[in-house]
Amino acid sequence: MTIHRIKKVALAHFARHGYEGASLAHIADEVGIKKPSIYAHFNGKDDLFLKVIEDVISDEAEFVTHFFARHANIPLHERLYNFLSQYKARYEHDDRTKFLLRITFFPPTHLYDEVMHDVYIYLDKLEGLLIPVFEKAIEEGEIRSVGAERAAVAFMGLLDGLLVEMLYGGTERFIRRLHASWYLYWRGLSI
Repeated sequence: MTIHRIKKVALAHFARHGYEGASLAHIADEVGIKKPSIYAHFNGKDDLFLKVIEDVISDEAEFVTHFFARHANIPLHERLYNFLSQYKARYEHDDRTKFLLRITFFPPTHLYDEVMHDVYIYLDKLEGLLIPVFEKAIEEGEIRSVGAERAAVAFMGLLDGLLVEMLYGGTERFIRRLHASWYLYWRGLSI
């Protein structure tokens, strides 16, 4: 139970303050233990950070899988748009989403290779989950002008651009960019 509590509190600290701003002493205080007790479960801040990343990426992959399964019966354009637009609420209210976006775009320099290795595995998995979704849409005539893999890769580019706008520009700019980009993306797929 202590390991779970440490990771949960660490997630909130890393999400709010980044790797550099998070303090093991503050995490320990919030958990209700002494800082040396963290070392009974983790080799240090780097180890704790990497374990939190593993959990968050696993949770996010599960979220995406369930999202597309739960919404399989709605038209693809609604499903994809809803997937993109819900990032605003998830970023504002879910430490896991905030943390994942932060470490994806701002990984600690000394952990760059380890972090990006896990991030790219997740992104490749997401792209792999999307390809059959696009293949089905092509079979049903919802997409006409592009193949499934190209549609998935372009969707990932759209998602990246929107998430960068969320981090740098805020939610109003995210919404503005979402509306304009979505219109052109979907028009390109369905013509």
